[in-house]
Amino acid sequence: MSTDFSGMIECRPGARIWGEDDEDAIWHEAIDLFVLNTGNAYDVLACLFGVRNSFGFRPLAEERGLPDDVSDCVRQRFHAEGGARDNWGPTWITWAELTAADWDETDRSGALSQHAVAGAGTHWAPVWDVMKTLAGLHGPEHVRLVVWFY
Repeated sequence: MSTDFSGMIECRPGARIWGEDDEDAIWHEAIDLFVLNTGNAYDVLACLFGVRNSFGFRPLAEERGLPDDVSDCVRQRFHAEGGARDNWGPTWITWAELTAADWDETDRSGALSQHAVAGAGTHWAPVWDVMKTLAGLHGPEHVRLVVWFY
């Protein structure tokens, strides 16, 4: 049985303008990952999210759940796709965390680095490009990737 995923990039533009505690500093959907054509290569899913991790990566963001303050659009999409009944392993990671990660870290065998499987030169580059652009506008802690698996 194969594993696939859904998700979106979100940003919180009001937080940089009015502060994180302002009532208008909420998360908004930015772009669906489907549009960015990421694919579902298992080495990437293992590296980033700990899914199908026979590679032995130390995942960057494993099973954190949906963020409590997830945007209405992402929450609705998760539930429209079956919610917790049909999906599993929801998680998220901010651009700030991604830029702080050690992309030279390798899998258990030492043969694959996180950069080699999910870095800027891979088919995940469009995701990173969008997140980087949004982080430049709204701040790296106010841009995140939210995903779930089915």
